[in-house]
Amino acid sequence: MNAINHVNETRIASPVVHRPLSYVSPDSAWSIYLSQVERVLPYLGSLAKWAETLCRPKRALIVDVPIEMDDGTVRHFEGYRVQHNLSRGPGKGGVRFHPDVTLEEVMALSAWMTIKCAGVGLPYGGAKGGIRVDPKQLSRKELEKLTRRYTSEIGIIIGPQRDIPAPDVNTNGEIMAWMMDTYSMNTGSTATGVVTGKPIHLGGSLGRVKATGRGVFVTGREAARRIGLDIEGARVAVQGFGNVGSVAAELFAQSGAKLVAVQDHSGTLVNGKGFDVPRLIAHVQRAGGIAGFADGEPADNESFWDVPCEILIPAALEGQLTAARARRTKAKLILEGANGPTLPEADDVLNDRGVLLVPDVICNAGGVTVSYFEWVQDFNSFFWGEDEINVRLDKIMVDALSAIWETAERHRITLRTATFAVACERILMARQERGLYP
Repeated sequence: MNAINHVNETRIASPVVHRPLSYVSPDSAWSIYLSQVERVLPYLGSLAKWAETLCRPKRALIVDVPIEMDDGTVRHFEGYRVQHNLSRGPGKGGVRFHPDVTLEEVMALSAWMTIKCAGVGLPYGGAKGGIRVDPKQLSRKELEKLTRRYTSEIGIIIGPQRDIPAPDVNTNGEIMAWMMDTYSMNTGSTATGVVTGKPIHLGGSLGRVKATGRGVFVTGREAARRIGLDIEGARVAVQGFGNVGSVAAELFAQSGAKLVAVQDHSGTLVNGKGFDVPRLIAHVQRAGGIAGFADGEPADNESFWDVPCEILIPAALEGQLTAARARRTKAKLILEGANGPTLPEADDVLNDRGVLLVPDVICNAGGVTVSYFEWVQDFNSFFWGEDEINVRLDKIMVDALSAIWETAERHRITLRTATFAVACERILMARQERGLYP
């Protein structure tokens, strides 16, 4: 095992960053983000004077989204767009439609986007958006109305050079097309660069759909190589079998690994001999979930965390890997496909156990990286082939992980803290050099 599997990381409590805003709950995703920031302070040197910048969103917008339903009634939904930090460039981050979306969650997701973009060297700040809604309860017409009204409401702060939304949980290329069209109609000219993750024929990029899952695989492959873990024959467990988890599973299977456990909203399946991943993906596309797939043994959801495996990929929602589950997992390598899936106390447990974790802010950055490629291509009206996209993506991910790994070894800190150290240094250097206005 490499030295960074057994780090002796300094754990501090700092009044500089540990001042939660008055409306933030101590158990929220935002509080988790703050605890991650405070661990990086000893490695920021003189830039630590600017650390409070990281702990307050630059701008948070709450909007009312009223729409007329198909039955003629009017319903109101609450929407958000948060711009966490714009020191390095325009805001970048997805929009999620989910019944549990809250302002605190969107704040944290926007902050993680700031770290993620800086960690891989993209010229973006962090932003995020969402609507508190269950889109499965809406008709297609109602969903379009919701999207267009939300886009109009947040149109005062988004734009190709200001803040660029993208797909996230329960949103897709079609919703991005509606957002792009609404913004374009309101501004009087076609603005393909206002969102990314669009359909190809509307300025989308080849390789974007699989980019996040591909980034998980590439960083996982590099991390496995560095700790001497052979992917050939390695057992993989994936929580969340949507766009990220399924693509990562497929790429690992193509490299000789075995998908032995999978969990999504419909249940948990286990197959010690390994799933036929393409067949499982086809089943999910037909059925909407893994439940009912004939080649897997149904299991209790909590038992997912006990399945023997070498590689664990949490690719669902945040807060899934608790300290208790971290003590039980058999994995040697954890790849965070989701945003914020591991609680801080679970980080400590995994560190103490010598389990290597590649954090979300680098592991799942493939999506925003190819979103950046899409944005650049839209500005130039010149588009690259998928092979070129993948080559560029792989290089950025490998180079970013190498820099973070070197930082982790030098300071004997975890990869998460090392990623924050690299990213925060870049963000705060930009803040320092830009100065304060007025």
